[in-house]
Amino acid sequence: MRNLARCGPYDASVNARADRRLRPAGPGPRARWASGGITSLALALAIALSCLTSSGAGAIEAPPPTPVNGKPSPFVTDLSTPKPSPEAPSVRAPVGVLADLDSGQVLFSKGLNDARPIASVTKLMTALITIERSALDEVVTVSPNAAPRVTGYHGSELDLRPGERISVEDLLTAALIQSANDAAVALAEHVGGSVDRFVSMMNRRARRLGMRDTSFASSSGLDDAGRSTARDLLVLTREVMEQASLARIVRTKFAEIPSPEGKARRVQNRNVLLWLYPGAIGVKTGYTVGARFCLVAAAERDGLRLVSIVLGAPTPEGQFSDSATLLNYGFAAFERRTFVDEGELLGSLRLPGGSVSGRTEGSLDALIPSADLGQVERRFVPAGGVAFPPEPGEVIGELEVAAGPLDLGTVPVVVSEVPPPPPADDGPWWRRTLSSVGDAVGGLVGGLLG
Repeated sequence: MRNLARCGPYDASVNARADRRLRPAGPGPRARWASGGITSLALALAIALSCLTSSGAGAIEAPPPTPVNGKPSPFVTDLSTPKPSPEAPSVRAPVGVLADLDSGQVLFSKGLNDARPIASVTKLMTALITIERSALDEVVTVSPNAAPRVTGYHGSELDLRPGERISVEDLLTAALIQSANDAAVALAEHVGGSVDRFVSMMNRRARRLGMRDTSFASSSGLDDAGRSTARDLLVLTREVMEQASLARIVRTKFAEIPSPEGKARRVQNRNVLLWLYPGAIGVKTGYTVGARFCLVAAAERDGLRLVSIVLGAPTPEGQFSDSATLLNYGFAAFERRTFVDEGELLGSLRLPGGSVSGRTEGSLDALIPSADLGQVERRFVPAGGVAFPPEPGEVIGELEVAAGPLDLGTVPVVVSEVPPPPPADDGPWWRRTLSSVGDAVGGLVGGLLG
């Protein structure tokens, strides 16, 4: 069913997240009926116009037609999603993952570790390396290799010209919101000296981030040779969204970029959730024939920030509707709870060689479905290779917390107290018995002589 509010702000209670719904905030303008007055059709049109022109927070609007040559909009203008529910969703794309953007906790996964081409989602790594190694106001001189009119390559582009001077910020904006491939090439050459050297930088950065199943082959993603997984893209997205300038760019709907001749170039974000989904804050779309339709999408409501990753959707509508379905599930089903307190005493813990008293070295807040609150389990997992007896304060393992199949997180456990060693063993029982008898006889004789 289609579930898209057309007017009114989003309304929800932070203490009743399981009851969240996308819904209109109330009726439109009231009309006074008079004889010979406006008809019911005119009233309906007036309400619709009010919705379309509403500027209230969270108002829903369709993305406008693309500003390029006045052509009709190629963008999705509606979402097809089930009613928000605490039940786990059905995702049509081969890969669909939902996670807490702030902690990285995975809330739902389908194909989490499947390595696939990711198309222009690649540009998230291009943007990350660029922002880490250059300033926004640096000026880039465009080479012929980055100019579509020279190279003849196709796809989304800014139509850069050889010799054009343009800022890093403008190139990042074009690459991230319009997915301009020529902007990604220009950034790669500016930062890395060449595209090949920049791609090597991308792969080294991926390894440092722990993206073990990722390999990049270009700065644009226009190729289908690069691969990544939803798990790795979650790591990359969280790193990108930590950069304030990138977080600002990916939620931008429109921008104007100076042109070397004539009017400024107006670019439009291809992530239609910025228009269609209340609370959307980014982040990146992608499409190639091999990758199909890909989308990393983030949204925030009542302080809760979620991210969905959809890869390989067969249609452009599918990538956005699957993403909205996942985000709806997160906002409807989950609530944040504290499961481990800082410095919590855990009592006696078994280690190879003996037992010690332990305490937590940190706290754990996590998201959990309201229906699973009664299934929470905590389990101490000893670390390997700990010598006994360990020193006070030494890390001896982790406290794992789970609710059914959902991993809520782990917290390090350290030694709070080491018990005193047992009395020394003086040999077999008969030797200890003879020694005790001898001590008693010696004491008796000493008393008589004394």
